[in-house]
Amino acid sequence: MPTTAPSPELSAAEQGGTTPIADVTASDSSLRRFLHGLPGVDAVGLEARAASLGTRSIKTTAKAYAIDLAISMIDLTTLEGADTPGKVRALAAKAVNPDPTDRTSPRTAAVCVYPDMAATAVAALAGSGVKVASVATAFPAGRAALDVKLADVRDAVAAGADEIDMVIDRGAFLSGRYLKVYEEIVAVKAECGSARLKVIFETGELSTYDNIRRASWLGMLAGADFIKTSTGKVGTNATPANTLLMLEAVRDFREQTGVQIGVKPAGGIRTSKDAVKFLVLVNETAGEDWLDNHWFRFGASSLLNDLLMQRQKLSTGRYSGPDYVTVD
Repeated sequence: MPTTAPSPELSAAEQGGTTPIADVTASDSSLRRFLHGLPGVDAVGLEARAASLGTRSIKTTAKAYAIDLAISMIDLTTLEGADTPGKVRALAAKAVNPDPTDRTSPRTAAVCVYPDMAATAVAALAGSGVKVASVATAFPAGRAALDVKLADVRDAVAAGADEIDMVIDRGAFLSGRYLKVYEEIVAVKAECGSARLKVIFETGELSTYDNIRRASWLGMLAGADFIKTSTGKVGTNATPANTLLMLEAVRDFREQTGVQIGVKPAGGIRTSKDAVKFLVLVNETAGEDWLDNHWFRFGASSLLNDLLMQRQKLSTGRYSGPDYVTVD
């Protein structure tokens, strides 16, 4: 069953004041006390609810709406060592015009690249409304000194990135050094300026659902604009269960602070059927306010092609194969 975090520590925010939640984040011990005071996660119940919501059937006009909504929520991503300016420009063109045979197809939310490719993406997307997201902070491992991570962020912001996707120090988190993780997020947020910050937990390395809940609250307390499951670079990435847990966290956080935070599952979401299941999770857990690409994103690349093929099938009555979509 969904659970709500304890509220006494958040009384100042609950009362509508602007005072920071200083009693929670003042020290490592107070932060630990708060995070370990969050309700434990019923793993069986969480997975059962995620599985149950995944059986919801969506047909006809609702399915067409869900497919277009999912397309509009994609962060079209290329994060490979072999990335070139030409590949980034081609990806940007696809983000702006996903289906060259149908100009009614919505644009994707963003194109996500490494910092050294951000300027190329910015130039290619100028005037389109598609955002440029850049991974930073020594993505994907995060194994670098803080000044190196902050320089990474500054480079991306200077290149014009609208959004920064940072990775937390999982080693510090798993060893219980929560204040170190919190202070790094705060420092990165300060370097972002007007760019929105997505905080990546790498849920596949956090081992337990309790850790995912703690990381979610830690990220939100530190000023994340989005909390994100994964880098897409490990074996276990976004799952319905870990995304459901994070959706519960942002819902509860808004109830207690009035601040809305976005959620981005990333890695392993490849089919239209998968995307629709995640949209059902959003609607049934956090609510309609999150059914917008300002508050929910898919970190994906191959997902877009399947959505386009399903969209073409709904339009023509015939299933379009991979030859009918562009190859990334």
